[in-house]
Amino acid sequence: MMTAENIFKHYEKDLRRVETEIARIFSSDVVVIPDIGRHLIGGGGKRLRPMYLLMSAALSGYAGDARYVLAGVIEAIHAASLLHDDVVDGAGVRRGKPTSHSIWGAQVVILVGDFLYANSLKAAVSQQNLKTMEAISHAVAKMSEGEILQLQKIADPEITEADYLRIVESKTGALISASCRIGAILGGLPEEKINALTSYGLKSGTVFQIYDDILDFKADEENLGKKLGRDLHEGKITLPLIYLLKSANAQEKEELTAIIDSTSDDDMPDEDGQRDLKKVLALFKKYDVIEKTIDKAKEIVAEAKAELSIFGNCSEKDALVVMADYALSRNK
Repeated sequence: MMTAENIFKHYEKDLRRVETEIARIFSSDVVVIPDIGRHLIGGGGKRLRPMYLLMSAALSGYAGDARYVLAGVIEAIHAASLLHDDVVDGAGVRRGKPTSHSIWGAQVVILVGDFLYANSLKAAVSQQNLKTMEAISHAVAKMSEGEILQLQKIADPEITEADYLRIVESKTGALISASCRIGAILGGLPEEKINALTSYGLKSGTVFQIYDDILDFKADEENLGKKLGRDLHEGKITLPLIYLLKSANAQEKEELTAIIDSTSDDDMPDEDGQRDLKKVLALFKKYDVIEKTIDKAKEIVAEAKAELSIFGNCSEKDALVVMADYALSRNK
């Protein structure tokens, strides 16, 4: 039986090639740039975005070296977005380690993020493939839009499920979608199949983010690498909270709105913040909010897998199906 674990094992050698390309993008005579690269890239992570590109390329019958270069580009763009996001969020910890800006300062880290975007695009241009460049450029633009929309919706109890899905599709789905699209482009697939893999990637990436938002209310720091309820503390209204606001009675909704309004820029919730979190978790249990959110994620997983119906049965397709399910089986 194929599992996510043996898929990761299968791609270990390819991902080592991708790591070399990532290091090349971080390369600079300005020593702080590769230093931050080692801190960030060495902080763990499964390289999901490169994996999706490699798997899509395999399904498309492509085995050339451009997949390593472009997978490295995708991961470096992701790294740049993390650098910027952590500064915007004021996050002190990522995957259990101090964030880069807490060590080197926000100004340096923002500029290193800019360097990464520029160097990533330079590496992508070197492949002289306009279609892959279009996919990458589109993803970067969508990621920026998602971040801006999320900032506009901070502590806004009127945020809708459609607003939330637009944010996560842009912030997380867009780059995974681009990864799958690039793999299909490299394999020279017809437009219909390119679009199917693109949509599969968007839906899979969206589920990864929805489940991350669920984990923020049910995982611990050791597994997740951040404190429980961090999103709530920052005023980010994610899908579980949106569902709770829909289900709560008038008094509960008033209390929830007050909790949301008390969002803080402090790195950690104080005693009041912890008490508020306990109230929210109790209401989640009362209204089965986590279960409802997981059900929504499962719907999107089913839609993602349905996109693959255009492809014939093969181990490469099976791997993508397994990875769609993997999004909902993680504890970190």
